[in-house]
Amino acid sequence: MKKRSGLKRHFNPLAAALIIVAASSLVIGYCIMRPQYATKTLIIYLCTIVCATLILALSTYIYKSKRTSIDEKDITKIIEDLNTEMIIWSDNFSYVFINKKLRDLLGITADRSDKKEAVWTAFGINTPDESALMKIAGSNSYESSFRNPQGTLVSIAWSTSPVKKYRKQSVYLSTGFNLTELKKMRVNLASANDFFHSSMELAEIGLIMSTDRKIFRASPELVRMLGLKTGTININEFRSLVHPNDRIQFDGAVRSGDLSEIKNIEIRLRSADGSYRWYSYRFKSIAGTGNTLPLFGGAVIDVTQEHEKDVLIERLAYIDEVTDIANRNKLVGTGQEIYDSCKVLGYSFWMIVLDIDRFHIINDTIGYSNGNFVLKNFAHILYKFVTPGGLAARISGDNFALLLRDYGDDEMPTRTVKSIQDEFSKLSVEELACISLTCSAGYSKMPEDGSSFLDVMEHAEFALKSSDGTGSICGYEPSMHDSIIGNTELEKSLALAIDNNELQLFYQPKIDLATGRLMGVEALIRWIKPDGTIVKPDDFVPIAESSHLIGRISEFVLNEGCRQNKLWQKMGYPSIVMSINFASSDFYQTDLKDKVFEALARSGLDPQWLEVELTETLALSDIDFAVDQMNKLRDLGVKLAMDDFGTGYSSLSYLQILPITLLKLDRSFITDIEHDNIAYEIVSAVIRIAKSKKIETIAEGIENNVQESILRMAGCDYAQGYLYGKPMPPEKIQEYFDMDEKREFNPRKR
Repeated sequence: MKKRSGLKRHFNPLAAALIIVAASSLVIGYCIMRPQYATKTLIIYLCTIVCATLILALSTYIYKSKRTSIDEKDITKIIEDLNTEMIIWSDNFSYVFINKKLRDLLGITADRSDKKEAVWTAFGINTPDESALMKIAGSNSYESSFRNPQGTLVSIAWSTSPVKKYRKQSVYLSTGFNLTELKKMRVNLASANDFFHSSMELAEIGLIMSTDRKIFRASPELVRMLGLKTGTININEFRSLVHPNDRIQFDGAVRSGDLSEIKNIEIRLRSADGSYRWYSYRFKSIAGTGNTLPLFGGAVIDVTQEHEKDVLIERLAYIDEVTDIANRNKLVGTGQEIYDSCKVLGYSFWMIVLDIDRFHIINDTIGYSNGNFVLKNFAHILYKFVTPGGLAARISGDNFALLLRDYGDDEMPTRTVKSIQDEFSKLSVEELACISLTCSAGYSKMPEDGSSFLDVMEHAEFALKSSDGTGSICGYEPSMHDSIIGNTELEKSLALAIDNNELQLFYQPKIDLATGRLMGVEALIRWIKPDGTIVKPDDFVPIAESSHLIGRISEFVLNEGCRQNKLWQKMGYPSIVMSINFASSDFYQTDLKDKVFEALARSGLDPQWLEVELTETLALSDIDFAVDQMNKLRDLGVKLAMDDFGTGYSSLSYLQILPITLLKLDRSFITDIEHDNIAYEIVSAVIRIAKSKKIETIAEGIENNVQESILRMAGCDYAQGYLYGKPMPPEKIQEYFDMDEKREFNPRKR
């Protein structure tokens, strides 16, 4: 039998020979002592030897053909090419087998005779130590480190199991797991984690993330910033840190759907010191995959200092200077944010638009400063009724807005407005005692009453306009929308009309009462459709003013008026003044001076032959800005006229500060001037005051010679009305020029 060293006991021929010799000696001795049985005994012995030999041979054959045990070659062949480090070793090192994977790491060959040193190296034992070896043999897990021939540190976790134990030695199988790359990854990950946390700490950025939007994990920096007890916080605990007025925005963020883009909100959070500070919360959600859970969250950055720095800028941009509450810009921005949150959270808000009734009378009777006093106190009254998450704002002159959270009470807007009206009426004391202070309101519901916040606000304003008098309260009804649809269609048609050059200027003559000759014209817009239909300005100008189209119309009037006047001059006609009108939205543009200058330069018209007409209401909506704007136009050399004087809410005192060159007396004073002595006295007084200020006057609406004569005697400079001609196309004005040259003036023949 072939020797199999170190793994199992083998067949011993010497022992077998000794057994056979001993057995033969016993048989021979027996035969000598009992010769009568010798023959029989020898036969039996020989048969026994033969049978035993046959049985042993047969058993050996069967064992060799049917055996299932594995010998040394079988084992080494199996582990040689395994992709893990393996050693078969005996504790006295009489047998050592190292597989190829480990040999490559150790830098040794398969035929190396002394593998004992290699085993010590593989186990990370620098000095041979039997106790260390026994520790390895008795351990299921042992970690060693050594450097390979290239100098790289290799780490291996060994698992050792006994294979066979003999009297003098034991055989073990050690299986290794290479930890080198894993340790590198751990080191890199730890380094990256330290870098990340250090960066977050230095930048003072906190992180908060969640997989279910119920339980959030907070970064160490956020724990420090907010004074959290642990890095785990549920949604209710985190929400309690949010300022009550900012919780709607926070709820909208948390409940928002999957966001592919980063969103940002600014909210106040209760910090570690117990105070509320401003934080920017940049967040997004990441959808889950087959291998990952969905993730929601983002970065929390303390922006309190930046917020404080921006207070002045924000005040200029978003705070009304007179009332110290939000202005229209703030209302529109915040309103849209609330609208978006309502869509996500299922909340509702009431949008209430309020107007102080007959506010012009307040300015006219008790002065501008008292008017501001009323505006401030009205704003303070509104502020008392603001609900958490709501807003109070001044939209324009005497128009205000109030955003209120709806709690399922349909009577809330009406009840709130009535409370505001009651408090407002109590301001009628001292200088205001002679005035009845009332307000009207229109309201709509958000988000039900519009596809955007601007829609909702527009519907509330429409409800206000639909109210039926002083102190009225009107809610928006869908039926009101029919009129809005009609206006929208008209707006679309008007836009096409501008593109198709369907707008034309007609000109109404202005007469010098001293000479009876043409001294100027007023440019009036007309919309003439291709089929000849004329759309009245009263029908389309208000629509244009509520949209961006009024700017295009005003630009057309300015440029066409300048061009036409210069053309008449080139044709040899006498120089006259071209009067044009600006809408409020155009007049309050900061680049108005530049636009007028460009129109004059483009046409070549001298500025003295252009006049800008402004209404009282327009000029006095913002008196300081209006004066500044008018002075800029006067610096160009352009004339300024105040139209419809006496119908607005100004007083004669404003004539001292407005840099106007012409005062237009409203037709309401002229209509009955020949019969109404009071009207005549008013007109005469205004003319005298205007002359004292070196301001010229013109009366509009003159329809007969009697009115003309009265105004001439009162000292009025110019006249305009159907007596001299209706608005007419430019060629008719040219005929007027021609007739003027032939006509000999005689006032009594007028």
